[in-house]
Amino acid sequence: MKLGDVANQAAAGFGKPLDGVRVLALEQMQALPWATQLLARLGADVVKVEHPNGGDSGRGSLPAMTDPEGRSVGATFLRNNLDKRSICVDLKNPAGRQLILDLAPKFDILAENSKAGTMDRLGLGWEDISGVAPRTIYLSVSGFGSSGSPYDRWPAYAPIAEAMSGIYEFKRQGDEPPMVAPMGGLGDIGSGLFAAIGVLAALRHREATGRGQRVDIAMLDAMVAITDLVPNFWSLGLRNGQLGPLIMHGFRASDGWFIVQVGRENQFAKLVEAIGHPEWAADPRFADRQGWIDQLDGVLRPAIELWASTKTKVEACDALASIGVAAGPCYSDDEVVTDEHVAARNMLVEMPRTDGVEQPVLIPGNPVKMSDMAEGPETRVPWLGEHTAAVLAAELGYDEAELAGLRASGAIA
Repeated sequence: MKLGDVANQAAAGFGKPLDGVRVLALEQMQALPWATQLLARLGADVVKVEHPNGGDSGRGSLPAMTDPEGRSVGATFLRNNLDKRSICVDLKNPAGRQLILDLAPKFDILAENSKAGTMDRLGLGWEDISGVAPRTIYLSVSGFGSSGSPYDRWPAYAPIAEAMSGIYEFKRQGDEPPMVAPMGGLGDIGSGLFAAIGVLAALRHREATGRGQRVDIAMLDAMVAITDLVPNFWSLGLRNGQLGPLIMHGFRASDGWFIVQVGRENQFAKLVEAIGHPEWAADPRFADRQGWIDQLDGVLRPAIELWASTKTKVEACDALASIGVAAGPCYSDDEVVTDEHVAARNMLVEMPRTDGVEQPVLIPGNPVKMSDMAEGPETRVPWLGEHTAAVLAAELGYDEAELAGLRASGAIA
């Protein structure tokens, strides 16, 4: 789907569920920007606050493109900031701090993802904002939350929280080093999802109480929740990455790999019948689920891969799906971006580049599909500080002379 396109035209007249909700986002990198981008896609008006010197650190990530003024715009920024406006405010400048305090009452949500304690030191913490804007919801996303974690002093990116959740060690084999970030920004996007859920709940709660409140999301909490099998399996006696007796493994087809998950006896019977060995359903070697694992590499894998050797990975999965066995192909990046499902569900948004490169930037679309909400139109990411003057004029009534004075003081750019 291209920027500006509108899918589900029949729903366009209904508006969007978060129309009228306003977000002031003091944000960096991915966890919070992903959450606020989701809120924007659901209709919220998101004003992004960036530092005058370079802006969101995600702009400095690689790979990158250049904006119309020749400044680098990195991949992390590009995929997390559609549908937002950007203002440049120096939060360490007293006049800049005052701008945020003046803006806060005009927004439903003030969101920040600095390390715990940073906003308090700047005079923009929860108590400071609630003092001037008691109805404003204060969303914090940080590595370890704001309630006194022993790790408060540690900076955190997604792989840090992922590692501390136990999932890296759970999946590590032998003496191999951990596989870092095996699912991209799992720690960021997982945290962003919980942030969005918390904000929506706080908005609903405000309807009942008239009060804003703090929503405090720790990335490590989010990862413990998402990698739930680590403590759960430990409590049930499994250790060191044991998955229990089920087939959840990869197998080779003629053109690559596919994944099969079998965890019930009726599914196993269907699998072995499909690969030409229906007698194995009654074979004593496979009398219980542990037998599936004990015989996996010596018996089952060779038979499954022999059966699949004359099929593509999609054909193998289609054949298994037709009998009720769950299987999925391991797609490459080329295959994902050309996949028919991805296209049909508008799960890639094209943003044209501004530096002469023909290939547009591809950004994942909105996974939340609603019958009475149109998808799009989406707007490109904002250039650094693009909307500073317009937002301050509209929200606080600043004229050009006042804006010039703020620029001269370094409070805005």
